[in-house]
Amino acid sequence: MNQSSLITSSAFKVPLAPWVSFPKPQISNSRSFELHKDLAIECKNLNYSITTRNGNWKHILKGCSFRIPSGELWMLLGPNASGKSTLLKILAGLLNPTDGFLQVKKPRSFVFQNPDHQVVMPTVKDDVAFGLSKFNLTRDEIRDKVEKALVAVGMHNYLQRPIQTLSGGQKQRVAIAGALAETCKVLLLDELTTFLDETDQVSN
Repeated sequence: MNQSSLITSSAFKVPLAPWVSFPKPQISNSRSFELHKDLAIECKNLNYSITTRNGNWKHILKGCSFRIPSGELWMLLGPNASGKSTLLKILAGLLNPTDGFLQVKKPRSFVFQNPDHQVVMPTVKDDVAFGLSKFNLTRDEIRDKVEKALVAVGMHNYLQRPIQTLSGGQKQRVAIAGALAETCKVLLLDELTTFLDETDQVSN
């Protein structure tokens, strides 16, 4: 993956900045590596490889290094099969890197490219509330978080709707609402506009 494929938009409303590249890291000892309080993600010399059917190593990510400050929106751009989804899954803790150093603020949430891999409960309300079960929250607190998250993605009117009646774009909104409800410090979105129509892509 080309490290210059990361671009940033501060505070979600400022035009995207020019392409940026990242210097080689100076820290080589993972035991002394701690995330700076103003950073959401820090990655140093991250590598990820897989073994092919022929028994050969194939590098998916090689020497990936970058820092992402807290409170900013960053976009990862690149051609198909360049390792974007793989990097996001590593940041989310779903894959382990082959080597390198990585720190991500927690709690963190990840929204899959295909919402059918993530939306599992029978109704919209239940699905958004599903991830909140790991927190020590009252029913009133859970209901409040669910409603606020659904309002944020324009799906509050679908609170009681069965999941199977939703379109792909609506399911994607529900998946995003589930991540927002957890009030995460790092939100990772893989192809968040894939199932949305042109109007919804602009509004999001």
